[in-house]
Amino acid sequence: MANFFDQPTAIRPGEELDTVKLEAYLRGHFEKVEGPLQVRQYPSGHSNLTYLLHLGDRELVLRRPPFGSKVKSAHDMGREYRVLSKLHAAYAPAPKVFLYCDDDSVIGAPFYVMEPIHGIILRSKLPGGLDFPAETARQLSESFLDNLVSLHRVDYAAAGLADLGRPQGYLERQVRGWIERYYGSKTHDYVEVEKIASWMQEHTPSTSAVSLIHNDYKYDNVILDGNDITKIIGVLDWEMCTIGDSLADLGTTLAYWADRTDPEDMQQNGWGPTARPGSFTRAEVAHYYAQKTGCDVSQIGFYLTFARFKLAVIVQQIYFRYHQGITKDERFASMPATVRSLLQSALLCAQTGRI
Repeated sequence: MANFFDQPTAIRPGEELDTVKLEAYLRGHFEKVEGPLQVRQYPSGHSNLTYLLHLGDRELVLRRPPFGSKVKSAHDMGREYRVLSKLHAAYAPAPKVFLYCDDDSVIGAPFYVMEPIHGIILRSKLPGGLDFPAETARQLSESFLDNLVSLHRVDYAAAGLADLGRPQGYLERQVRGWIERYYGSKTHDYVEVEKIASWMQEHTPSTSAVSLIHNDYKYDNVILDGNDITKIIGVLDWEMCTIGDSLADLGTTLAYWADRTDPEDMQQNGWGPTARPGSFTRAEVAHYYAQKTGCDVSQIGFYLTFARFKLAVIVQQIYFRYHQGITKDERFASMPATVRSLLQSALLCAQTGRI
């Protein structure tokens, strides 16, 4: 199964690191390691950048913000490092981190270094030759949600993370903040935005379940055991982790979850093999989570509407950097179609209540 492991490739043009300064910095922290520094980049992901480092025979993973980003709160390396430095002991799938550097003179931005987790990451298109029968898809759906429930049960105060967020008024702040972020990165006129914004502000529920939330929990942010792809051994991308409404986390997962009966454009917005035979439907995801936690999911339509809108804004922010010429990554050129599709599906959920 090692052939299916996530592999780094050559560094994308414009996203190179200063290897001379980086090597000197790393040798000050890993003194007994011999051999040159080699750097490759993981090709997936559209936000923070991830690199695999070989310092002699030692493997390390480096995370840094995207080049040219002006949204510092979305790429706070120090915050992400602090979360992981405390969370790993309480929640094993969180990566183990080694060091944080806030000296921009090293590679031009803050970064942190963590331990690699080797395994399989499933995206919308499965690796060729990977066996994924309906029974496996069903078991993975269950373990994926069981892992989310485990995260939500972490005693964040005991882990030293009680000051990570303010759960009181969480949803109101989130709705207001993401509307503001949309207008701060606007490039196109989408008629759906004002309708969705008004609806969310009028239908924001009160929070009943508070927990540590990942805020970007989806299949391509989890690492699976190479010997058993229904077992989760790692969870990545903790940049938006906070203390907040547990159902907001579930809503985010649902926003990434494409059903087999969805229109083609929504199928293309899937971030994992969720439409494969045997996988849960979105309704089953919500029902399973409710069974495991006892949470009332009767207003899950709001959480899905908000999550789809939030995801549309995140994609819009990424496209904005491309539109401004800050990044040349051609993967971003077609993003307006994704933004429109997400906004349309958000509005449909708001108007019908169907998930």
